[in-house]
Amino acid sequence: MTLWGGRFADETDELMRRFNDSIGFDRRMYHADIQGSMAYAGGLARVGLITDDERDRLVDGLEQVRAEFDAGTFQIQSGDEDIHTAVERRLGELVGPVAGKLHTGRSRNDQVATDLRLYLLDEISSLEKMLVELQGAIVDEAEAHQEIVMPGYTHLQQAQPLLFSHWLMSFFWKFQRDRERLADAARRTSVLPLGSGALAGHPFGIDRRWLAAQLGFARVSENSVDAVDDRDYVVEFLGWAALLQIHLSCLAENLILWASQEFGFVEVDEAYSTGSSLMPQKKNPDSLELMRGKSGRMVGHLTGLLTTLKGLPSAYNKDMQEDKEALFDAVDTLTMELPVAAGVVHTLRVDGERTAAALNDAILATDLADYLVRKGVPFRESHHLVGQAVRRAEALGVSLKELDLAEYRLIHPSFDEDVPTVFDFRRSVAARDTEGGTAPDAVGVQIERARALLGRG
Repeated sequence: MTLWGGRFADETDELMRRFNDSIGFDRRMYHADIQGSMAYAGGLARVGLITDDERDRLVDGLEQVRAEFDAGTFQIQSGDEDIHTAVERRLGELVGPVAGKLHTGRSRNDQVATDLRLYLLDEISSLEKMLVELQGAIVDEAEAHQEIVMPGYTHLQQAQPLLFSHWLMSFFWKFQRDRERLADAARRTSVLPLGSGALAGHPFGIDRRWLAAQLGFARVSENSVDAVDDRDYVVEFLGWAALLQIHLSCLAENLILWASQEFGFVEVDEAYSTGSSLMPQKKNPDSLELMRGKSGRMVGHLTGLLTTLKGLPSAYNKDMQEDKEALFDAVDTLTMELPVAAGVVHTLRVDGERTAAALNDAILATDLADYLVRKGVPFRESHHLVGQAVRRAEALGVSLKELDLAEYRLIHPSFDEDVPTVFDFRRSVAARDTEGGTAPDAVGVQIERARALLGRG
């Protein structure tokens, strides 16, 4: 017998039952469902709706149900349409009719909202720890390669020289913003809907603030209609996940490119690579390609849920059941992906000789313009003059460094015998010593601040 079937004379169509059931995917919320029910039993006892003995029997029964789930022995039955129904059915088998009192004043609408928030808060805590591990791997790898100079790129064209550590640390700060956004999302997730009923509130004066304290929520919802239809926190989490995934994809794309034979800047460890079924020589960075490929999936989850929620009428609607599979998949994907990303970074091999060999004198053109600025030439003019030097060097088939001083002086008299001193990649890097720059000292400061943020200073 279904829990809600009293007004129905006919049985639910079997296909409709399967279409309606969510137990296949929401059973993972069993811990949150049981945790919420234990607290609710205590709340009912506090207002005299059940006795202390009944509360204890309910809690003991719920502990037994949880133990069955933990052990993998819980048996799903055909009438268990969702995790709430399954837990309540089994509770009744264990403790008898008193189980029917547990749902007093409670709706599955506020129950599922509570369960989902409890589940997500636990997952947010776990994911935050994984993100910290990835950041730690970045800091360690950056610190280990502070002397390596590489070409920096814009538009995938060589732009200016950088320290490899400076480039890598750029991802630390992306992931730091992700951590901050996740903490902010957790704050809005930590709102208790329980006690809102189906949509109108609780008729028996249950102490919602006590329930919130028992379950670890920061505050209670302000409006019972909003409490049962609010899925903003799921959207926000999926938005966070999508942006984090884009950052992971960006890291992956750079490393995929640089691991190619044409670049050879880095080598991905065999533990995070695969081979080819046809070509024996291949070592494919599949960990990174999958990381890049998950982006469509994550963005799709966000777009899908926003589309589902668009235009829904107030309070709970069954459409909202569609929030869970997207959320669960996002959690599962990142739970597997973040440790893989940390492992890739931890084991990455960087070839300083290849990065140095790739440096082209042309990327010091800005330094050449700065050279003229220091001699009093306005930057806009010096930019134009260096452009002429680039064009002249190309015409003669030489590099800027090889261009004769006489040629430079034909362009502008401020070019002097010290022009060759400009063509020093390490000097160029060292000159960018302002806060946030690529100079070794500035990168060292970044690393110190990063370690402090991770609590590893």
